[in-house]
Amino acid sequence: MSKLEQIQTWADSQKADLVYVSDPKTIQYLTGFYSDPIERVLALLVFPDQDPFMFAPALEVEAIKDTGFKYPVYGYLDHENPWEKIGAQVNKRNANVKSIALEKTQLSVERLEALKTTFTSATFDLNISPFFEKMRLIKTPDEIEKLNIAGKWADFAFEQGFVAVKAGRSEQQVAADLEYALKQKGIMEMSFDTLVQAGAHAAEPHGATNGTKFENNELILFDLGTVWEGYISDASRTVALGKPTEKQLDIYNVCLEAQLTAQDYAKPGITAASLDKVARDVITKAGYGEYFIHRLGHGMGMSEHEYPSIMEGNDLLLEPGMCFSIEPGIYIPGVAGVRIEDCVHITETGNEPFTHTSKDLTYVG
Repeated sequence: MSKLEQIQTWADSQKADLVYVSDPKTIQYLTGFYSDPIERVLALLVFPDQDPFMFAPALEVEAIKDTGFKYPVYGYLDHENPWEKIGAQVNKRNANVKSIALEKTQLSVERLEALKTTFTSATFDLNISPFFEKMRLIKTPDEIEKLNIAGKWADFAFEQGFVAVKAGRSEQQVAADLEYALKQKGIMEMSFDTLVQAGAHAAEPHGATNGTKFENNELILFDLGTVWEGYISDASRTVALGKPTEKQLDIYNVCLEAQLTAQDYAKPGITAASLDKVARDVITKAGYGEYFIHRLGHGMGMSEHEYPSIMEGNDLLLEPGMCFSIEPGIYIPGVAGVRIEDCVHITETGNEPFTHTSKDLTYVG
């Protein structure tokens, strides 16, 4: 059964007259076409008993057809009302739409109000987002291969970034160097904004790469990923410039033990919560529990954050084909931040990582 047929079956089972798909990543997963429409309207509309259609800005129509999408594609010009055009095409297929399913994790209030104005007799109670999460949860061998290639390029990026570190250079300069090296190899897109953080700046887990300059005798955190045919990599390494303090080395070694312990433990049949606990216990026992302030991991595939979360309270059993990060971190303000991360896929007997850069402490500069 194709992906679109699975949606039709779901719609029929839920008595939905229409499924309105609006997340560009979901559309890419279902059709092979990706574009960020920004303020314009891009949607895939699926009916339980009729062919679907795509609706897009006029400037995207030919690109959608070029992907091999075999169903109708309708476009609109910037001065036209997209909702009137969507309503007209839906009414040609079903003039009595009563129930419309939405991606509630993605759709804006403004767009919901536009749909309500267009389909005045319909209800919008059905949420198809959890169904899409489960569709994307188990990766196919083809998806795993694309993730492996994306991981290979992340390893290349680490290599280029490490050699670019020198005392007096800035985080931004090193991020630019590694991204330029990737572009020279034809890798034009990063999974997310490359993160390079020096010294105490790395104690901000979601801080941004900035003009902070590297100094001797500190740790430097890298978090990066690349995109290959729509699939991403995501990995973190922490390296040393000069000679770190005993405290910084202890933080590093504890974080490494937690990461290795969890990665060794990850296999089919265990729960996401138990995997988080294995890593967290190592860090807590060493006295750093209060400084591990996020979940152990997140799902990944076409997006850097997908279902499931590897965290306390999630009793989901791991299965072959699930892909997620294992990324314990210790962040002590004013001292250092350490995160070590590989994304893995669950195999029949254990797991395999997508990235292979050494996790032993690397000395750079």
